[in-house]
Amino acid sequence: MAPRGRSKAKRKSVEDYSFISASSDEAELKRNGGHTTGGEESKKKKKMKEGVATEIETVSPFSSMIQNFLNVERSNSEIGRFEAHTKGIGMKLLKNMGYVAGHGLGKNEQGILTPIKAKPRFMKMGIGFYDHNKPPVPVGEKKGTTAVAISTDQKEKLWLNKRQGRKKGEILTMDDLLAKKQDDGVGVLLRQKVIDMRGPEVRVLINLDNLNYNEEKEDRDDVVPMKELQYNIRVETELTEAEKEMKDGQLRREKEKVQSLLEEKKVREKEEKRQRKQLQTMEVIAGVLDRVEEDNGSGLLTLDLLLATFLDLKNKYGDDYKLCNLSLVACAYALPLLSQAFHGWLPLLNPSHGLEIMRAWRDLVQGDRPFEYADSTYAGTISPYTQLVSEVVLPVVRLSGINTWLVRDPEPMLRFLETWDRLLPPLLLQSILEHVIMPKLTAGIDSWDPRSETVPLHVWVHPWLPLLGQRLETLYHSIQYKLGQVLHAWQASDASAYMILSPWKDVFPAVNWERLMVSHIVPKLRLALLEFEVNPSNQKMDQFNWVMMWANAIPVHHMVHLLEFGFFNKWNWVLYHWLCNKPDYNEVWSWYMGWKNMFPAELLANERIRVLMSTGLDMMNRAVDGNEILQPRTTEKATYLCGTERRQAEAMQQAGTSTSLPDLSFKETIQAYASEQGVPFKPRVGKFHNWYQVYDFGTVGIYIDSCKRLLYAQAKDGIWFAVSLRQLMDMNRPT
Repeated sequence: MAPRGRSKAKRKSVEDYSFISASSDEAELKRNGGHTTGGEESKKKKKMKEGVATEIETVSPFSSMIQNFLNVERSNSEIGRFEAHTKGIGMKLLKNMGYVAGHGLGKNEQGILTPIKAKPRFMKMGIGFYDHNKPPVPVGEKKGTTAVAISTDQKEKLWLNKRQGRKKGEILTMDDLLAKKQDDGVGVLLRQKVIDMRGPEVRVLINLDNLNYNEEKEDRDDVVPMKELQYNIRVETELTEAEKEMKDGQLRREKEKVQSLLEEKKVREKEEKRQRKQLQTMEVIAGVLDRVEEDNGSGLLTLDLLLATFLDLKNKYGDDYKLCNLSLVACAYALPLLSQAFHGWLPLLNPSHGLEIMRAWRDLVQGDRPFEYADSTYAGTISPYTQLVSEVVLPVVRLSGINTWLVRDPEPMLRFLETWDRLLPPLLLQSILEHVIMPKLTAGIDSWDPRSETVPLHVWVHPWLPLLGQRLETLYHSIQYKLGQVLHAWQASDASAYMILSPWKDVFPAVNWERLMVSHIVPKLRLALLEFEVNPSNQKMDQFNWVMMWANAIPVHHMVHLLEFGFFNKWNWVLYHWLCNKPDYNEVWSWYMGWKNMFPAELLANERIRVLMSTGLDMMNRAVDGNEILQPRTTEKATYLCGTERRQAEAMQQAGTSTSLPDLSFKETIQAYASEQGVPFKPRVGKFHNWYQVYDFGTVGIYIDSCKRLLYAQAKDGIWFAVSLRQLMDMNRPT
């Protein structure tokens, strides 16, 4: 039996060294009768000093489980062996897809050749367990419970075997230590303190190598002498390793710093070399500019010499030329010389004067940059070339346009703009259009009188459409107003109205054009059709030709309505009476085709016109077949309207009323009121107030709010206020 003191001792996987020593001493004392010899005592002390320990064999309950895991791992090395018991469908599918035994999978055979090995882990083993190859201790059983006492001789033999098998301590240099740490994947600069609070005492570690040192220590406590000394040595060793690693990190950082400083030195040297070269270039440019200044002061400087000098500088020192903005310097010297070259120039008579000179200076100053990039009115920046043209060319063109150009002869100004198309910056072109062309056109339209003018309006206005575009819309109101005044007294027999109005069909907005036709042209054409007679024996086509002349100008639906009630009612009635008198059907057919050919293709394509023509054709077919001819659905007579209806139509036309006229807008109502009162009504070009167009109503400035249907007038003190038409007329009367 074991001694009594042993039952109270703490059980471990390996018995405590002091317990084994004490138990062996007791046994020796009993054997010697309670006395000890000197040799035995010295032998015992020597064993304690050398750290003799005994090992106790432990039987693990997981040995069978470990063996099963090893068998499974061994069987995994034989790939595909299990297919001997199956149909081998897996290998067949792989071979069908091009797999070759002994090669990797994939298009480039980049797959692994050996399968991934499974590493068994024991049941209920934590993921962070230090040594997963060591089986855990079963629950309810502690280490050392199956310990069996070992005799002293056996312990001595075990101790000797351990000493013989122990490796001699390895001495590592600092370089070996750092290389080992790098090979182990431990970052030199990432070492941190680790606090281990898993046991009864808190431990502070420098790395994770000794994280499970306590568990390993329990297995070798009985064979390690002087535990405290070894612990202190281990701590000192770890601290020394950490210090060496820290010093090594500092050394590497210093080396990297030296390397970066060397690279920065190279960059600085390269920058110094570039700046020295740039300084030499600046000295050369300064010398050239000094010579140009001397020639300018002595009066020897010419445009050709100046151009050649700066062109040479641009070709040799392109980057420095842009950096110093030498284009601006060149323009400063060229400005007085160009002013002398263009002195006395008449741009409208000789537009090609100075073209080559300005083209050369444009290539020098402007380069390949587009004008839109160089000029920006919003940013307030103007390119040197634009500034040069604005001070040399623009004043001469503006003076000639205002003083000598006749607005009814647009050819000279158009020829100049076409000649200078690629040399005029868009900013200056818009300035010419805004301050020279538009005021001239506005004044010309204000003075235009359709009754006395021999040159049609579109001849000298339409050429500006590509350049002015929507800007001309401010002039359309005045043109329509003047045309309306003339058309009140117009008769359908006067073909000059069509010559004046037809070019404006695609220029005026569609709504305004339709209103102009319905208000002034359609009523006069309706009266012409009232006087028209359909007579197959003696047909007069004057009125019909007057109407058909406007077929391409009047909107189709208005033209169809006009022909249906003014022409086809009479035409069908005459055809009905003719067929009732048994005529020559060939003659009737020729008469029918003659009328059909009188209509343009646009009208014949209209569905209503086809129906009206088909009505007459049906009557002809019924007459040929001998069937009864149906009377046309109309009460009008064939030759003329009754006098009462004609007088009513004339009265409606003189009163200016029509049932088909559309409602006038608020602005048109004011325009019509001004026309009745004989007060001029026209827009002010480029004048707006609160984003509304400003108009001149006689001598008073007004603007119209069509949404609220309010009229605002400007008082003499400049204040705008809402007024009525009567108040507006009172403001126009002289005080």
